[in-house]
Amino acid sequence: MKIAYFDCFSGLSGDMVLGSLLDIGVDPDALRSELAKLPLTEYVMAAKPVTRGGIGATKVSVKTLEKGLVRTYHNVRRVLEESGLETQVKERSLAIFQTLAQAQAKVNRKNVETIHFHEVGAVDSIVDIVGAAIGFSMLGVDKVFCSPLPMGLGMTRTDHGMMPIPSPVTLEILTGVPVYSTGIHAELVTPTGAAIACSYVQKFSDMPPMTVEKTGYGAGRADLEVPNVLRLVTGELAETATAEAAVLITAVITDTDDDARTRMLEKFLDMGAIDAWSARVSRAGGVEALELNILTSVDKEADLVNAIFLTTGADDVLVARQPRRRRG
Repeated sequence: MKIAYFDCFSGLSGDMVLGSLLDIGVDPDALRSELAKLPLTEYVMAAKPVTRGGIGATKVSVKTLEKGLVRTYHNVRRVLEESGLETQVKERSLAIFQTLAQAQAKVNRKNVETIHFHEVGAVDSIVDIVGAAIGFSMLGVDKVFCSPLPMGLGMTRTDHGMMPIPSPVTLEILTGVPVYSTGIHAELVTPTGAAIACSYVQKFSDMPPMTVEKTGYGAGRADLEVPNVLRLVTGELAETATAEAAVLITAVITDTDDDARTRMLEKFLDMGAIDAWSARVSRAGGVEALELNILTSVDKEADLVNAIFLTTGADDVLVARQPRRRRG
């Protein structure tokens, strides 16, 4: 299974996501061709190599002639619905903007349809979100994972005035997502970055076992005390061995003929035993006996122990738990 993992040691924003997708190999010309299907005013998307803290990365920027236009959720939705984008890309982009609108509506205590996008309504944010949806489609991964998200500290200036970091909208979007404070006085995770991640990520956790194929870096805007890049890693999800409890039941009974022994073992297997076998043994005084061994799961233990007593008349049964390895 091909997967992607976002290592967000320095944060997450829309332009960082798009930069990491281009850096890992998404064709920029093909991306621009798809973005041209949006009915937007003239803009130029540029991608250039930069260095952040000694790490080479791709920095995406969008320059536009649009100035001072505050888009509503209704307006953004119409732009996407009227576009010639592929259905999958269009639906994913709409879902991301809906996440943003619902979070902002809750924070502002307003109806979602009346929400005005300020920080995420301009052309550059639309390009970041739609570009990310196009890039993921081109990347062709089956699942996306992401590290817990780092939060900055302090205040930032917005069109609504001064706002705390992390922003209320960002935290609303990240409900249920693991986050932690870095002590860095900067906005590390933006609402756009949070909404993109929550739309794609199946699990926020440490890097899963994987065979690395490619790595890409998307650069953020500011110079921070840590390399301001988002790391994207793609590869094959590794097959891992996990421990599963198993029970080994052992009983020594009077020796029986081959047919009776076969019927007993078949009965135990029919009852759900993982495996069952027997061996002739010699007891004290040279008495011949039969040792039964049944490997089973914990939930089948009681039924099989009772069956041994009822079927064989055994005086004692030994139960031993042990780890059984299975591939997962």
